[in-house]
Amino acid sequence: MSTLTQQIVRQQVLVLYLSTSALDSSVVGWSVYDGTGRTTPTTGDSDEPPYNTGVAALQDGWRLIQAAQLIPPYPGHEYDVSFLKHEFLFEKLVHLEG
Repeated sequence: MSTLTQQIVRQQVLVLYLSTSALDSSVVGWSVYDGTGRTTPTTGDSDEPPYNTGVAALQDGWRLIQAAQLIPPYPGHEYDVSFLKHEFLFEKLVHLEG
């Protein structure tokens, strides 16, 4: 008789803010969310980003699911400081034994 194990899939989400719209530019901000419950990262819990670039995250198996829309600044507002606009969302699907 064989034992049947159920595979449970949970999502991990990585949000990287890059210095430009290019995936190989440096990371300037980040957040990590772990749907597996194995870790409980919080924003600001590390001085070092999990990856130096978006490409490094891709090379480690993260899947890019969304990139920021490029919107040009209004004339005269090219140097205004606001939100981090080069946001990239990545995911990993993690299999858990059930």
